[in-house]
Amino acid sequence: MSTWTDLESRYYMQVARRQPLVLVRGSGSRVWDENDKEYLDFTAGWAVNTLGHCHPALVEAVTEQARTLIQTSNQFFTVPQVKLAQLLVENSCLDRVFFSNSGAEANEGAVKLARKYGKLNRNGAYQVITALNSFHGRTLTMAAATGQPHYQEQWQPLSPGFVNVPYDAIDAIREATTDETCAVMVEPIQGEGGVIVPSPDYLAQVREWCDRHNLVMILDEVQTGIGRLGTLFGYEQFGVEPDAITLAKGLGGGVPIGAFLAKEKFCVLAPGDHGSTYGGNVLTTAGAFGVVDHVIKNNVPAHAADMGRRLMDGLNGLMSRHAAIDQVRGMGLLVAVQFTGDISGQVVSMSNDEGLLLNPVRPNAIRIMPPLTLSAEEVDEGVAKLDRAITRATAD
Repeated sequence: MSTWTDLESRYYMQVARRQPLVLVRGSGSRVWDENDKEYLDFTAGWAVNTLGHCHPALVEAVTEQARTLIQTSNQFFTVPQVKLAQLLVENSCLDRVFFSNSGAEANEGAVKLARKYGKLNRNGAYQVITALNSFHGRTLTMAAATGQPHYQEQWQPLSPGFVNVPYDAIDAIREATTDETCAVMVEPIQGEGGVIVPSPDYLAQVREWCDRHNLVMILDEVQTGIGRLGTLFGYEQFGVEPDAITLAKGLGGGVPIGAFLAKEKFCVLAPGDHGSTYGGNVLTTAGAFGVVDHVIKNNVPAHAADMGRRLMDGLNGLMSRHAAIDQVRGMGLLVAVQFTGDISGQVVSMSNDEGLLLNPVRPNAIRIMPPLTLSAEEVDEGVAKLDRAITRATAD
């Protein structure tokens, strides 16, 4: 066993189900382990590495900023923070932004915004409707928002004020709405839930319901934002404009940053209502600006859409050859392969052997979320490696 894994087992809290690899460097869509074995990375840091590993746009932005100024707090104005805020607002349907350190923090902030809006505009309404099978983070409050029992059972009593209803079921939202409801928060596509794509009109129906009852429509775009679905923001794929969105993961391309954005009507937070020591610091906002600016100027979302179609074609070809594959689903470069049995662990292990990194998102499903910059050749290479891995995993 590696010295590093020995040390990890001795010193680190054992909360992660790690694959037995020590990764030491990366470039583009590839990483190398401590034994210099090369892997095609179809996990991208859990949908984080928008431009792949160590892309010059991010490396140069962070390096230059680290030489200049790293941390000031939000007591002062800083240039990278304002530049990133302007870039996001001017390229979205939202009007203002607040930067946090993570997706969970971004979701917490959006819920605070919605609850204050409910206090001011819906007679103190505070409840937020979220979806079963969702994932909004691991803080105590976001565990209550996340509609999955295994994220909730050990942390009772949960923070009050959340109602979990079935996903892609507008009638469930309608039935759950009361005078105490202030918002509906859903993911455009459920990522950690297994890459569940809703009906084409689901978000439009949520939009209409929120308009009718003066509810805040929040889209958790922590995983779908910044190009992953084939448009800069996921909501663009569904023809709706939310009242607020949350971002993280792909926003920083590898540096830890989150954000929530809202339309002016819902920007009710006042000085002292919210804050963060590190949120929006100059180092991370400079890095995120480098990433998002490159994504926009180079139309990376369109490339992701093209590569997503190529990937889906390849995976559907595998489904025609492997009885073990039950379904292929997704959008852009957020895709899942579902199996007829609980073999995702074996498939991931065999894929590691083949030099391909995947995520076992469910016992019977793997999630594929590569860098948005991967090439057509890398798509085909990944499909071929997965083909061999499934063959080995299902061999008698």
